[in-house]
Amino acid sequence: MTKKTIACLLYLLIALPLFSQDKLNWKKLSVLVYAKNGKGYVHASIPAAVGCIQQLGRHYGFRVDTSSNPAVMTRDNLQQYKLLIFASTNNDVFDNDAQRLAFRQYIEAGGGLVGIHSVLGTERNWKWFKMMLGGTFSWHPKFQKLTVKCIDPRHPSMVGLPKEWIKEDELYFAKELYPGPRTLMAFDMTSLTNADTALVKKNAGAYAELYPAVWTYDYDGGYTWCTVLGHDQKDYSDPVFIQHILQGIRYVASRVGTIDYKKAYAAKHDEPVQF
Repeated sequence: MTKKTIACLLYLLIALPLFSQDKLNWKKLSVLVYAKNGKGYVHASIPAAVGCIQQLGRHYGFRVDTSSNPAVMTRDNLQQYKLLIFASTNNDVFDNDAQRLAFRQYIEAGGGLVGIHSVLGTERNWKWFKMMLGGTFSWHPKFQKLTVKCIDPRHPSMVGLPKEWIKEDELYFAKELYPGPRTLMAFDMTSLTNADTALVKKNAGAYAELYPAVWTYDYDGGYTWCTVLGHDQKDYSDPVFIQHILQGIRYVASRVGTIDYKKAYAAKHDEPVQF
């Protein structure tokens, strides 16, 4: 563990005193960090993201398993985890529909998902998955300094985060939008200085100055929390960003109870959602 990482973790001890009174039993928490990518762009920051979550697990005492192998997507295997963390997954991350069904049934059984950065571009041809995320990736301007505003500061996962967070990242736009997700943080599109204004306007659609960056959604029996922040590997040694991810994990883990497959109803991965 580097000095910088130790310093970040010490910061978290100071910045998050609420964790000392947390009802969540961290030592009983098990998570799976999944980092599979299909054909296409693969983020160089994935190892840093995985390493960051492993370090948090060691510090707070929760179990962290990691994999990029779709074979882990079975009902029996997923049942042991309170939540799955998709760390910059992108494009098709399952080998077959049986694995997709296993993932869907895990969510229907009350499981949790934390999605990071390019999770928005995951499984772009699977309607159910896109509905869970509230849409699918459309386009992003160049990596640059941006302002991200916290628009729901009372939400548990937003505690202690900046009201206006100025950081370098990518503003991800989405298409095929579905209603449901609750936006917690939003990009200030007026802070873009290096972008094709015509493409920004086209992809922003009906949105004016603010565009969703972080959201949560209780979907089809499960619990999700997603952030499109986290493109740069330096994020995963930044105390504020580490706090951001940790609080997303904490929020979802606190919502998930027993994984009960009696609640799972889908017989096929793509059958209609029972709202």
